[in-house]
Order: sequence, then C-alpha cells, then structure tokens
Amino acid sequence: MRRAHVLRIVRMRHALLCVGLALCACSDRHPDPGAEARVEASGETLEAAAAGPPHARWDTVEMLREAARLPYHPSDGGGRAWLEEAKPERPRASSPARFTLVYEVGPLGIAEGGAIYFQVSPFWGWSTPQTVTPEAPGYSVVSSAAEGVTLEASTLDQQLLGIRVGGRGLEPGERVRIVFGEGAGARTDRYAEAFSRFWFGVDGDGDGVRKLLPDSPGIEILPGPPAGLVFLLPTVARPGDSVQATLALVDATGSAGVEFEGEIRIEGAGPVLELPERVVFRAADKGVARVAGRVLEAGVARPRALGPGGLAVDANPLVASADGPRVYWGDLHGHSSWTDGTGTPEDYFRYAQDVARLDVIALTDHDHWGMIPLDGDAERWQAIRDTVRRFHEPGRFVTLLGYEWTSWIHGHRHVLYFSDEGEIYSSLEAEYESPTQLWSALEGQSALTFAHHSAGGPIATNWDIPPDPHFEPVTEVVSVHGSSEALDSPGLIYSPVRGNFVRDTLDRGYRFGFIGSGDSHDGHPGLAQLASPSGGLAAIVADELSRESVLAALRQRRVYATNGARILLRVALGGHNMGSSVKLEDGASSLSQELFVRAVGSGPIERVELVRSGEIVDGVATEGRLDVALQRTLSDLRAGEYVYVRVVQEDGGTAWSSPIYIE
Repeated sequence: MRRAHVLRIVRMRHALLCVGLALCACSDRHPDPGAEARVEASGETLEAAAAGPPHARWDTVEMLREAARLPYHPSDGGGRAWLEEAKPERPRASSPARFTLVYEVGPLGIAEGGAIYFQVSPFWGWSTPQTVTPEAPGYSVVSSAAEGVTLEASTLDQQLLGIRVGGRGLEPGERVRIVFGEGAGARTDRYAEAFSRFWFGVDGDGDGVRKLLPDSPGIEILPGPPAGLVFLLPTVARPGDSVQATLALVDATGSAGVEFEGEIRIEGAGPVLELPERVVFRAADKGVARVAGRVLEAGVARPRALGPGGLAVDANPLVASADGPRVYWGDLHGHSSWTDGTGTPEDYFRYAQDVARLDVIALTDHDHWGMIPLDGDAERWQAIRDTVRRFHEPGRFVTLLGYEWTSWIHGHRHVLYFSDEGEIYSSLEAEYESPTQLWSALEGQSALTFAHHSAGGPIATNWDIPPDPHFEPVTEVVSVHGSSEALDSPGLIYSPVRGNFVRDTLDRGYRFGFIGSGDSHDGHPGLAQLASPSGGLAAIVADELSRESVLAALRQRRVYATNGARILLRVALGGHNMGSSVKLEDGASSLSQELFVRAVGSGPIERVELVRSGEIVDGVATEGRLDVALQRTLSDLRAGEYVYVRVVQEDGGTAWSSPIYIE
C-alpha cells in the first residue's frame, strides 16, 4: 500500500468532509514497550529504541489510532441501501456500466448538515463518482423525493462521493437515489469479483464522523474473455504415481471463471507422463479443469497445452524420481476484499486450490487496514477461521489461518497459525506494537511470523530488533513488491533502503531460510505474476502434506523462494541440504566442501550465481539450458559464513535457495 492509500483509508475511517485532509505531522513518539529487550539484544540507546527506525511513520499510526477512537452518534451508520438496477445486469471487469442505487434513511433520521457517503472500492480501478462532467466516466446523479430537502453532492476523494443534507433533515424512511455512471457509464473493477461492494456511510448528526453500513450492497463483476492459459503439474512425483494437472483459462488480469466451451489439446507429455491428448470443457466448468495423469518412468516431463485463439503454454516441469524429496508449493501471504484486496475469502481459497494448484495457502488480511478492519470485527475473523477449516484437506490441500500485523513503525509481518485457532494481535494496540510484544503474545502457540517487503516498498522492516529464531526462522525475500534479497537482485523492490536487504541481515549474523509469497491483492494467490511484474512462491521440502510437516520444514529452513516461477532447485554442501548448519570439526578453523546445484527451470535458464558471505563469488552462464547441474569446491569456509544460490531464467523467473550456514 502506498501513501495515497493511507490517506484514502484514513478518510474512510476518519470520515471528515474536508477534501484537503493531509497526514498529520505528529512529533510525539510513543515509547516502545519492547524497547528494553531490544536494547539488551542490540546495544542501541533507549532513546533510539523509542523513536523507532528512520522510516517509521508515527504520523500514520497516530491518525489510525485517532480514527479508531472517534465516537459515533447513534444515527451514524443508520438506514439501509440496495442496488435497484445494473446495466448490464452482470458487468464485466474494466468495462463501462450504469448502476442505480437507493439509500433509505434509518429510524433516527439524518440531521440537516449531516451527510451520506457513497464509495466504490478505493483500490482497483473503479471510476470515481463525480457530478461535474456528464460526458465523463463516473458521472453521478443524486436525487430525492423528500420535499424541502436539498442534496449537495461532490467528489471528496478518489472513488468517494459525499452528499450533504440541507434545507431540513431527512426523516426515517425517506430515500436518496444515486445513478452512478449516467451517460458514459462507470468503469468497473479491473478484476473479477463475486461481490464488489458499493459502500454507504452515514454521518447522521453532521459532526463529520461517519459509520459504514456493514451490509452495503454489492454486485458480481464477471471476468473478461479468455486471454491466458494456465497449465500446472506437481513438481516432483514418483514413477507409478497418479497425478493431477490443472488447466485453466483466465482473462487478461488472471481472473478465472471465463466463458468457454470447447477443447484444449495437450502434447509432449511422454514418455515420462501419461495425460489425455484432449480435454473437453463444458460451460459449467467456467474454464477450469483437473486432468488425471500417471507417471510412467523417471525423467522430466514438459507437456504443452494448446487452447482457443492460439493460446499456448508450457506446463511447469514435472521431475519423476524414485527418491528425490517432494516439493510443495505455497503462497503464505495475500489479501481479500475484506481488507484491501479483491474477492471473498472463499474465492481466495478456491482460486488457490482450483486454478493456481497450490499445496499450501494462507489468507493474511490486515489487522487494521481496510473498509471494516478485522481487529474490530470478531464476526468476520470467525468467518475466516471457518473458511480455513472448511478448505483444509490434509494430504491434498493445506490451509493456514493468518493475518498481517501491519506495523507502520517496525515493518509489516504476517502471522500464521498451524492450528484452527488464533487471535489477532493488532499492531495499533499499545501492548502489541513492537515485534517483541507480538512474539510474547504468541508464546505457547503453534505459530510463525514472517517479515515481508523488508528492504523497502510500503515500509521497510526494522532489523535493529533481532528476529526471534523460534517464531521467525524464515523470511519472505520476494513478492509482488519485488525482491528484498539484495541490491543486486533481479526485480528489485521499489523504494529500497540501503543496508536493509535480507543479505544485509545475514551479514549481521541473523539466520533465515528464504521463501517467496505473493502479497497478492488481486484475488489470484499463487499466480500474482499474471497481473504484476513479480509474484512470489514458497517451495516447501516436506515429508508429507500436513500442517505439522509444513511447520517442521519451515522451522528447519527446508524451503526456497521463487518470484512465481515453479523452478525445481536442489542445493547441498557436502551432503548438507539448503537451510542446514555445517559445524566445523573440533579445533578446525575452516573447512572445504563440495557444493552441488541442480536447477530444473520452468523456462530457459540464463545463469546460476553463488553468493558467499555477502558477495556474488561465482556465476555460470547456462546458455538457455532447461536443466542445469553444477558442482564446485568451496574452500576455507569459516565460522559465521553462509552460502546460497540464485537461479535466473531468461524470462525473469528467479529462485533463491535458503542459505547454508557455517557454524
């Protein structure tokens, strides 16, 4: 989220009529209750601990806290609203449409000087309601049959229309009609959604504080025509295994559910893999199918799918091996429309399972960020718990309960629970506003935390607080925001902070495994790269597909990261796999070990690079090979050193192994 989004959300929650509202400059600094532990661990001064890092946004925190403290008048948020008509009845993503909505005043009325607010999603490209230019998108006509009432409508911010009540107050049961998109229409959400809300807020007494109608109406936004093809296989299988492939047609932004009847052809599966040559889609399939197959022999399968209109895509490689460890793909970080994303939680999990063919998934909506923040909505949090529980199928599809601890001081982390239960410890609450407080709250629970977009982006992580190795054994190095690995990384994160990259933390002595995850807000977990320059996936080397096994793999750093490409990566140092610690023999000051690397790309591999203790020390141009095996002798490895491998494909797909540490 960028600074403009901060302003919009604060306006939504703060409910001020003034268009010129700016982020307040708060000079006061709240003391960090975790400062003593932090000072003890890092040696910094108590004053520095209280102030937080240089990029801390205390002004944003204060504004959000102030918004949460604002009192509501009993008439705020009163009444009901509904969608009377939509033309077309079922609009498509990023297309013009006209909507007629009706608001009916609640039992306490709206005083003269009060206001009604109309807002479409402030995140994903809806036209802004406006009352000035009839021939422009978003033109809105506001009217009421209530005699003696005047309505002054004006655009207050992007996607936000304010309607001030004048002449007299609105009485209970009186109605206000809004035609949104009169004339040129209003552009809809760029992503398909099962239920995109038209938010209504009411300031009943005119004090500038409004409350949202939690049951504000919404509409289904259909996907566009088929524009892309997804073909996904398990990455590792055994000869003789029965497997399932996923075939899905998606629109130009990766949304599923497209209209399609016909067939998709599959070629090039043999001799390793047996798949049908043709897959027939019915209208009811909505462009998504699971295809049964069988692994015939050891080797690498790279089948290709051919769809309508010349659409074609290569599947990710399936490596058939009698003894290689299995790799499960996870996206452990993403958002729904319940905070600042698109789609419902159910849509999110269904896309992850049916389209992105993920093995492990977590929805991590924000603690306090969104139209109706989760930290104050126990009913919604329970609904997310119920959805996680309903989709969980050990052995087939592992779901994790989670949320994002959205600290504007110490950086964002997501919290994952490896059971059906867990609470939201909001970063806006004084008792949970530092990472050390968060970890204290999680004591005794089966939970992990993950720093993300840590080198920059929305806000950088405060690495002066040493991560708790029990709760934070891995870190997210790549997502839709870009890579936080190092300054020389492909696909660098925006607004990077020098010295704050993950590699910098390794040089400080921190020990992490590497994962990627999407941080997708477009409702497409596991495939965020379809609509963004980058995505993120966690490759999890686990014994079985269960919460317990996934947790064990994360704790032991048996993981690696990609920016969305399903690359198979094997790295070992003298028999020690990625994420391991290699101990020097008693009395030895150094050691030499053979490094083994194998990378099986989802596309031609451009280069393989070796990072040793802060520097790229070796690199091999691989001439576009799809399967690369390398061996190197690493000499004079000393305690405190680390090594990891970076694989870069010609198409920009990148994988990072977890480091191997010398102890």
